[in-house]
Amino acid sequence: MKTHKVSVSADEQALLNGVTVRLIKPEEQKRFDQLIETQHYLHSARWVGERLFYVAEYGGEWVALQAWTTSAYHVKARDKWIGWTDRQRQRRLSLVANNSRYLILRPAGASPNLASRVMRLCLDRLSGDFKTRYGHPVWIAESFVDREQFRGTCYKVSGWEHVGNTAGWRRDGEDFYVAHDRPKQLWVREIRPGARTRLRGRQLPEEVAMVEAQVAPECEQTPEELGSFLRYFERIKDWRKWVDTYPLAGLIALVACATLCGVMRGQRDLAAFGRTLDQQQLKALGFHARRRRRRWEPRYTAPSETTFFKMLSKVDRVELERALQQWQTDRLGVRTADDNVVACDGKELRSSQGQASVSAYAVRSGRWLGSEPVEEGSNEIPAAQKLLTRIDLDGQRVLLDALHTQVETARRIVFDGGGDYLLTVKGNQPGIAETLGHLRRGLNRAFSPSASGRSSGSGRTESQSSGSAQSCSF
Repeated sequence: MKTHKVSVSADEQALLNGVTVRLIKPEEQKRFDQLIETQHYLHSARWVGERLFYVAEYGGEWVALQAWTTSAYHVKARDKWIGWTDRQRQRRLSLVANNSRYLILRPAGASPNLASRVMRLCLDRLSGDFKTRYGHPVWIAESFVDREQFRGTCYKVSGWEHVGNTAGWRRDGEDFYVAHDRPKQLWVREIRPGARTRLRGRQLPEEVAMVEAQVAPECEQTPEELGSFLRYFERIKDWRKWVDTYPLAGLIALVACATLCGVMRGQRDLAAFGRTLDQQQLKALGFHARRRRRRWEPRYTAPSETTFFKMLSKVDRVELERALQQWQTDRLGVRTADDNVVACDGKELRSSQGQASVSAYAVRSGRWLGSEPVEEGSNEIPAAQKLLTRIDLDGQRVLLDALHTQVETARRIVFDGGGDYLLTVKGNQPGIAETLGHLRRGLNRAFSPSASGRSSGSGRTESQSSGSAQSCSF
């Protein structure tokens, strides 16, 4: 087969050697948009999501424009080419950029190879510019080519791959997608070598892991897993006299699931998390379907902020604590005998407007043993005492900070619970500190070699003490 070499004039070669690509300046945005609207075949300069705009210049003349925006949400051919799951696509889509507009400002055929040269210069800097502007790079580029008007030659010679066609829909505001019956070619290219392998991997490399951290939490549990949660909460008493759509067990299971997925800030975030569940997941939680107007098929909806607020403020805390602990035991097994150290401490809850609670944990296993809120106008002491009465302390050693070093708390641990305590003493309790000082000095005298020891023939000093061990309470 014969090949034909395209000759390039000296002026054309000078253009290819001298053309530069840069981001447009803010004051140039209006000119950029006007050129796109008047000369690009789509005649539209409506931009969505993250976007970067480039201009190619030669001798001060604008010779080409490129717009890069947020990638298309779901393109079957691209997703198959990458090989990622739906969840990976949702969380990692910002690592893909869409070449949504490409406009050569010179007459067609007047500047051979200009389009591919500008594309090369743009791709060389695209990922770094995204990282500077938005805090993350891009690893894959995509573009749609109208096959009725173009052949995608620029993309082909620039190392792009044609992987299929779109289904013939376009994004359109409120309707989201509208059919236009003009499928386009999909061209893709790895900006970073091996990008597809990394994007479909179980974990992203550390350098781009932040893109998943920026995505709102989504439900990771299958419908079967969600359904298995319900049995733990079915015995919790529902305060409502009439239940319409959301049974209490399903609401609590949804909150538990949201907590496992990182939702921490109250009913607004819980409602947003609930909206990420699909129909099968909502059905698995035992929610009741509503029939849509003029349609026969039922539809499950997520609870509102108000529903979550009422549940969180009215559910029986002690019954919920027991249910969660049973869930914990089923997952981790029964506590072992050597897991006998309990730490009790109070913390102010995040995003709670000052609400604090006291919680207890098994130190060795990290198991949660219960929590008690601090009542308004009070402090952690009564809350800790109330919490300790709900924990089996027989044979346990309880650790608390200096705030709880007082008679009533010690009595509840020893006499009511059958445990031991290790309490901190600081200078803010001078009476206790003085008492302990006297005891320490007395013990030192009682067990010192000069007081109770005798010298053996070998030169060693032997100590003896008589009497039973004594305990002191304060």
